[in-house]
Amino acid sequence: MTNPKTLGELKASGYTSRSVKQELRDNLIKKLQRKEEVFPGIIGFDDTVLPDIQRAVLSRHSILLLGLRGQAKTRIARLLVNLLDEYMPVVEGSELNDDPLAPISRYAHDLIAEHGDQTPIAWVHRNERYVEKLATPDVSVADLIGDVDPIKAATLKLTYADERVIHFGLVPRAHRGLFVINELPDLQARIQVSLFNILQEGDIQIRGFKLRLPLDIQFVFTANPEDYTNRGSIITPLKDRIQSQILTHYPKTVEIAMAITRQEANLVKAQTDRVQVSDLLLTMLEQLAFTARDSEYIDEKSGVSARLSITALENLISTAERRALLAGDETTQARITDFWGVVPAITGKVELVYEGEQEGAYGVAMKLLGQSIKASFLAHFPDPDSVAADGRTGSDPYGIIRAYFSGGNVAELVNDASNESYHQALDGVAGLRKFVTGTLGDKLSENEVYLYMELVLQGLAEMEVLSKETMENSLSFRDILADMFGEDGGF
Repeated sequence: MTNPKTLGELKASGYTSRSVKQELRDNLIKKLQRKEEVFPGIIGFDDTVLPDIQRAVLSRHSILLLGLRGQAKTRIARLLVNLLDEYMPVVEGSELNDDPLAPISRYAHDLIAEHGDQTPIAWVHRNERYVEKLATPDVSVADLIGDVDPIKAATLKLTYADERVIHFGLVPRAHRGLFVINELPDLQARIQVSLFNILQEGDIQIRGFKLRLPLDIQFVFTANPEDYTNRGSIITPLKDRIQSQILTHYPKTVEIAMAITRQEANLVKAQTDRVQVSDLLLTMLEQLAFTARDSEYIDEKSGVSARLSITALENLISTAERRALLAGDETTQARITDFWGVVPAITGKVELVYEGEQEGAYGVAMKLLGQSIKASFLAHFPDPDSVAADGRTGSDPYGIIRAYFSGGNVAELVNDASNESYHQALDGVAGLRKFVTGTLGDKLSENEVYLYMELVLQGLAEMEVLSKETMENSLSFRDILADMFGEDGGF
């Protein structure tokens, strides 16, 4: 069956008009009854944010999504379009998406008066009913609501008293659709005032015109908490008119964060074919983000976006891919040493407080990485501070490793080393392989054994059992006392 092409055909089809909020509500009810996924791709909000949004839609409320950066606010707003009907009839040629059965514009009224039931009808896809605006300080009332257009007046030879000289802004053009304003606090207070009428009474006023358009719009706003920066805030009367304020949050567990990162990372098949990434490293990446959110060096009001973990994973795989290409390895496994290539993904994603500025962005990134390594190390191996540091008694599981380094030996891991060179460097540390396999059993693949061997060295360095020296293209591990005393025994 084809869609009606004229107003008469539309009436004969039995079509009835609904408000956009009623349309969203009806379609949500159908999805819930059919147990369909309402917000595909949104992970970790099933028991918190998404039920709140569904309640707001059922209540036919305008919505404010309030949360720190990188919490999927815009993604959620864009997914609401899936709750609209696939197609909607409009008066053909109308710039305000006029409902043929309830027109609001002068253009639609005139067209219907002239053609009656022969008025042509067009059908608009739901994706065209979505309007999004990033709030910036330079946004004007004319941008959002509209203004008199002198060029239109001159072209049509109309006086400024004729409403046909009005150029409508984004809000009226979103009639019968979704209108999203991102970063609402960045909108100047006097511009926020212009939204009062549309939110409460459902109409707008333009300049000196008596014109009042009964607009039908589902509003969704996104914002960071008001105290995030000094750029601005949501004025109280506007917040009062937004019926549902919903708080978003960061992933509550490492497992949820890993699922988000895997889903969002922009990787090509050639990379995933060449580079394997162990769950150990994926966990370390997420722990790094969790640690950053609690760090004394980072502004907690700014937050640490989920984009940190996503871009960090992309950089980690690219670092391993570059290393494999240089070394001539067909495939490789990402290593902890590859995290040196992750630093650029961290430094640009965190906002430092005074103490962090003193450390510097690079220094903070290295501290976060060190804390993540330490947490992973202690999650898999005994705490060296809780066991006797006496290899002769056999009570210290790290005794052979300690003895190897206390004998003056050094282990060097080169950043761009081939798989073979990397394995040789780790196999050269006495007792290291036996300790890993003895502690973790035979559940590891050969590549994972080497990864955990490196974790032991990195972890012992973070626990200050070994000394780690970072050079431009390598890491050197040695006995910590060898760094404290010179070769001649002096300081």
